[in-house]
Amino acid sequence: MAEVTLLSVARRLDRCTVLGPGRRAVIWVQGCPLRCRGCVAAETLPFEGGTTHTVDELADWLCGLPDVEGVTLSGGEPFSQAAGLAELLDTVRTRRPDFSAMAYSGFRHEALRRGGPERLALLRRLDLLVDGPYVASLHGGLRWRGSSNQRIVALTDRYASTATEPDISAGVELSVEADGSLSWAGVPPAPGFREGLERQLAARGFVLHIEARRES
Repeated sequence: MAEVTLLSVARRLDRCTVLGPGRRAVIWVQGCPLRCRGCVAAETLPFEGGTTHTVDELADWLCGLPDVEGVTLSGGEPFSQAAGLAELLDTVRTRRPDFSAMAYSGFRHEALRRGGPERLALLRRLDLLVDGPYVASLHGGLRWRGSSNQRIVALTDRYASTATEPDISAGVELSVEADGSLSWAGVPPAPGFREGLERQLAARGFVLHIEARRES
């Protein structure tokens, strides 16, 4: 019997326009070995927690989203589950060959290239990588990034044009979940965004869903 690959997921979103080019699905994985000061989604850092999904379950979900052009992998640290995510992209592309892939990582591209075969396998399947740790003192309103040390690295020609496009914040998106709770996605253009948003919502009787994308 074939071994089933499992992925630990903190959250997923079926449509997003602020975490990569076009309209994308997003998967935030659970667990990160880094502890960037100012992380806006500390709940995704522990390797305990999250929801376990098989690769086939996530592939069926992604392939059932006809109006998205690809997936953005965030977290948490996607390269801590590199083998499973590489398998996921291969599984999706057997059914949707043109499905694109982008990932965030707190590690630099150069470090990932010196990593083991699992990290290299995931790198080879990506079109875009946003690399480097979030540094609060370098925070800026940048495209898809939280701080100026982070880079958008084009790994294929598909999104090579991003290097010539305006490097300004894509903003954030608020979503209302089926249970009435609020969540958000994106890279905040200003530090302290999450705390300020939670205060404003609480003053109006709303509770923000705790799962959100970290800045690195």
